Amino acid sequence: MYIHRKAAGDEERMLILFFNRIGWPTSLPNNEKETFLKSIMREKRKALEDFAMSRSLALRPGVEKFIDEAIQEGLPLVLLTAYSKNGDEVCRSIIEKLGHDRTLQVKVVGKDEVQQSYYGQLVLGEGVSSSLDEQLVKEARKAVSMEKQRVAEEVASILKLSVDIDTTSSESTDLVVATLRAGAEYAGLPVQSCVLIAGSQSGVVGAEKIGIPSVVIRSSSTARAEFRRAKAVMDGFGGADLTVSKLLSKRFVDPS
Repeated sequence: MYIHRKAAGDEERMLILFFNRIGWPTSLPNNEKETFLKSIMREKRKALEDFAMSRSLALRPGVEKFIDEAIQEGLPLVLLTAYSKNGDEVCRSIIEKLGHDRTLQVKVVGKDEVQQSYYGQLVLGEGVSSSLDEQLVKEARKAVSMEKQRVAEEVASILKLSVDIDTTSSESTDLVVATLRAGAEYAGLPVQSCVLIAGSQSGVVGAEKIGIPSVVIRSSSTARAEFRRAKAVMDGFGGADLTVSKLLSKRFVDPS
């Protein structure tokens, strides 16, 4: 038995608990609390965006060397910005800090790139030319879900277990999966040959759904989080933490 800790998406609830504990502004009417909370979250996002885009903010130690080593090894590098909570613009401004020479050798996959990918066009319905094609896409999705359930029931029967798999996924997970598939497409690799270097639970969950192994690099906000679905969890790049040689080892990559 283990306890599942959920943080993502609970910002408003955390604020409610905070103000319930210390007290709400006395001049704030009860019917305006929701508006008040949304304004706080809006200001917080703006402050984080301004901080992330500032020139004084340095990249994580070791990340530039890690990328240089990956380039030397001839590994295709894809930087995913499409499902970032901070948005494409902020992520791309951070990527620019890698320098012109490095950014020329990596592919950045944002929302536009996901929509333009084969996966985005055929599965997400982006650019579908007719209502009939859209219906075919929906039916294909339904068929995939039914096949997943059928296979699960067969395995459960063999193991004499009862199982019920939820084949639906949240909108955020769908976006992560679409971004990962588009990233693999731009890298020219099957998803099983890719490795996701993740910083959030959503990335790890999405990667597991399509068979991409993931390695988590912790941050101050995830220092105590559990990433049970990741292949490994590390504190940074280089040294005793994540290196290209470790990434290429059998510990992370399926030798088949």
